[in-house]
Amino acid sequence: MPGNILIIDDEEALRKLLGRIISLEGFHTEQASTLKEGAQILSHKNIDVVLCDVKLPDGNGVDFVKEAKQKYPFNEFILLTAYGNIPDGVQAIKNGAFDYIAKGNDNDRIVPLLHQAMGKVTGQKKPAVKIKDGNTYTFKNIIGESSAIKEAISLATRIAVTDTTVLLLGETGTGKEVFANAIHTNSKRASKSFIAINCSAFTKELLEGELFGHKAGAFTGATKDKKGLIELADGGTLFLDEIGEMPIDLQAKLLRVLENGQFIKLGDTKTSQVDVRIIAATNRDLVSEIANGNFREDLFYRLNVFAIKLPSLRERTEDIPLLAIHFIHEYAEREKRPPVYLNKEAIQLLQQHSWRGNIRELKNIMQRAVILTDNGEISAAGLPYDIQRESKTGPVSLSLAHAEKNHIEKVLRHTQGNKTRAAELLGIGLTTLYRKMDEYNISPARS
Repeated sequence: MPGNILIIDDEEALRKLLGRIISLEGFHTEQASTLKEGAQILSHKNIDVVLCDVKLPDGNGVDFVKEAKQKYPFNEFILLTAYGNIPDGVQAIKNGAFDYIAKGNDNDRIVPLLHQAMGKVTGQKKPAVKIKDGNTYTFKNIIGESSAIKEAISLATRIAVTDTTVLLLGETGTGKEVFANAIHTNSKRASKSFIAINCSAFTKELLEGELFGHKAGAFTGATKDKKGLIELADGGTLFLDEIGEMPIDLQAKLLRVLENGQFIKLGDTKTSQVDVRIIAATNRDLVSEIANGNFREDLFYRLNVFAIKLPSLRERTEDIPLLAIHFIHEYAEREKRPPVYLNKEAIQLLQQHSWRGNIRELKNIMQRAVILTDNGEISAAGLPYDIQRESKTGPVSLSLAHAEKNHIEKVLRHTQGNKTRAAELLGIGLTTLYRKMDEYNISPARS
């Protein structure tokens, strides 16, 4: 997962060491010794994740995060400290830090954290607002024969024809937006707008403006009136994804919309009225969020009128072959490739995998497998190594190193020796690819 990392630390030796470690993972690094230098780099270069010391000569990293998050809402910040304490850590998270870790004790967490933070950045760079573009999504688009998915579809079908607020629960990647789309398409509002917004992709200020709109002059740069998404969805459906990430003071404004369809635009003095159906989704435990003071109990009860729990892939393993085959055919057809099929060993491994990314992860893996297949057959050796490692039986587990070497060679042949592209397909850093090529004595097919 390539990306640009900024390291801000006044200890030169540590800064350089971190730079080397992070570079080996395939990231590009920039370095600064002060917050002022770091701010200059942020303003001039495309940075994704900032790794920042807490105590610096010209300020405190906890305060810096709060300021920087206002300017760069899609960047993630990980704070490092030699003097960790709980109040600082709590404040850092409140200020928008991705995480707060202690130097030395948590060194082994840095690289995994960077990958997690980069994953969030990548997700945020995708469209955070989607307006129905004419595509029709129905419950027939939802693939699966398991009792778990059939129950979810049955509940969604029954509630779709009403105007009831719906709360979709489930892990990331379980298809909550697909369900929301299908509910809208099967409702009496189907001819009107379906608008989806990811609440986690915006700062409080930006999210408030996107949802409720503003009047000209409401703030610097607001030169004309702007309709918010709630107003644009009037008569239709508004899908609030990651509702658990909505700042608590905005929750009160959303509650008013749910109660009587009323809201006030930023900078306005009069109330606006809308008729909009709300479908919300979250992967969080909202009851726990209420207990922790992060979510309003009254809003939860308004949203939780009709809740549907979407099963994870681990709860519907019998559907994995159906989904995998669907994604294979879809991608092969789109790329005009010959027919591709999964062999039994590959199917067995797919059903054993933990699927933390659920359907989204399965789709990505199948697309990559189609790209890398040479003979139209996706075998166990053509699957990523984390899936192969989970196998407890069969020839794959007997010689993982041999399988890894063969897979890297296959990818390099596919990319005609383009190591950068090969590293992307393998999901590893370019430096890691070079290291493995050296370890296995691999020569690319063509440089």
